[in-house]
Amino acid sequence: MSTNVFVSRPAAEVFDFLADARNLALWSSGVASVEATFVTPGPHAVYHYRFPGRRRPHVLVCADFEPCRRIAFRGERMWSPFGTQVPLYAFDLLPHADGTLVRLSVTSSLSAALVLMAPLVAMAWRRDLPADGRKFCDVLGGVLTPAAPLHGPLAAPPAAAAQGAAGEAAGAPGGPAVPAGTAMRTSAAPHGFDYAH
Repeated sequence: MSTNVFVSRPAAEVFDFLADARNLALWSSGVASVEATFVTPGPHAVYHYRFPGRRRPHVLVCADFEPCRRIAFRGERMWSPFGTQVPLYAFDLLPHADGTLVRLSVTSSLSAALVLMAPLVAMAWRRDLPADGRKFCDVLGGVLTPAAPLHGPLAAPPAAAAQGAAGEAAGAPGGPAVPAGTAMRTSAAPHGFDYAH
């Protein structure tokens, strides 16, 4: 499953935020927590995280790393009496004049009897991923609470982008712009099993 969102921040800032997997726990429903130890972002960086509903931590590895363009994290194979699943969280960035368009994707490889549960899993992600996208936008555009510290560098949004959004809200003339923190659309991935949870 995937959803596209727009944030009023440069692609470099958004990428830095996503490249630190500790930030996933701030907004992704597929990540309950990530160990707080700093890990240098990059290809093959290894994090320890908790998948929702699992007691023990699992390994999360940076599987794709193209600065300011794409980053992906692959979870460790998780076993259950019904089979296994391997989640993949991927993020594609497209710079825009007023910020960055981000495609948030979740794909999971299922095995054995879990394949039979794929429609239920897909339904859960169709429900959860748009909410994750809105939360992602809120975290990048809003004020963070002390209980949810932001990991990695992230500067304030550009003043011009903030003024553009304010001007549009006030009815200023000019072409319509995509407001910051707005979910744009949700669509299924074009191929393969893209189920997790």
